[in-house]
Amino acid sequence: MPEKSPIVKVVKKCAPAVVSIIIAKNLPKLENFPDFSPFLPFNFDPKELYKQIPPEMFDEHGRVKIGGGSGFFISEDGFVLTNKHVVVDPKADYTVVGSGGKKYHAKVVARDPINDIAILKIEGKNLPYIELGDSTNLDLGQTAIAIGNALGQFQNTISSGIISGLSRHITAQAGVDGQQQELRGVIQTDAAINPGNSGGPLVDINGKAIGINSAVVFGAQNIGFAIPVNAAKKALADIKKYGRIRAPFLGLRYILIDPVLKMRHNLPVDYGAMVVPEATPGDYGVLPASPAEKAGVLEHDIILEVDAKKITKDLPLSDVIQNHEVGDKLRLKILRRGGKEIDATVVLEEMK
Repeated sequence: MPEKSPIVKVVKKCAPAVVSIIIAKNLPKLENFPDFSPFLPFNFDPKELYKQIPPEMFDEHGRVKIGGGSGFFISEDGFVLTNKHVVVDPKADYTVVGSGGKKYHAKVVARDPINDIAILKIEGKNLPYIELGDSTNLDLGQTAIAIGNALGQFQNTISSGIISGLSRHITAQAGVDGQQQELRGVIQTDAAINPGNSGGPLVDINGKAIGINSAVVFGAQNIGFAIPVNAAKKALADIKKYGRIRAPFLGLRYILIDPVLKMRHNLPVDYGAMVVPEATPGDYGVLPASPAEKAGVLEHDIILEVDAKKITKDLPLSDVIQNHEVGDKLRLKILRRGGKEIDATVVLEEMK
């Protein structure tokens, strides 16, 4: 007798909408290899490159498969939600493989400049899709189900668990180039998330997506992270309205002050965001022609509050900006050199 678990019902509902994403690139043309290079063996033959690659690593167009991930349909006309780090390479080609094995060429519509989110589009209609839920009212301990292309080969792998933590802050590797990305406000779950699961949905017991599986802690058990789905809802709304993701922009480089930094540098306060340039020569703390410059913010200013909320490690300036829209006005309380407090109003612009 078939099991009546509610998880089985959710899986049957959601699994057909989960896809694999294949990343492929053309190898360099053989004629582009130099006749001689001091970094290659004397008798090097570039044709040997092709002989050493297993046939299954080539797609039907002769491109080499260099990676993969997961995603899921969020509309019946072919919009696919995934992680930005899955489709980070602008020179690669992306193929979406549906649950029935059908392949579609995918176009990257947008990569979120802030969150680890990307939206793809394939040509199709009447496709199965997963409804986006609400990630603002999650409870610790509620059921979470992860679906994805585990290890790049086990399509529609299911794992279940609970929401283990909310609003986590982690640093994760973003893509094959090894670059690090700060992920804030992410969902922690003990549902198994493996390499290749990236971009797949984290769904609730009602079969609605509450997150996009994004990262796993290696060397630990049952610790995975997902991007809250509400960030993707905002990105999708921007794309449908403007044709792109609009990210609010202030135009500052800064460091967050805490009690340790205050003591080390003899600062007047133990909280706030101090405007400072990076170490690169010619860099700016306040970017020219930015909203911050137009509002009169200066280097070495300390932004104490935004809209009467203190800027701290728990509420950094970047989080405040992300929670607003392009065109919003923010009231800043600033501590200037000499101990003078001033107020300023800044209007957020679109990040270019």
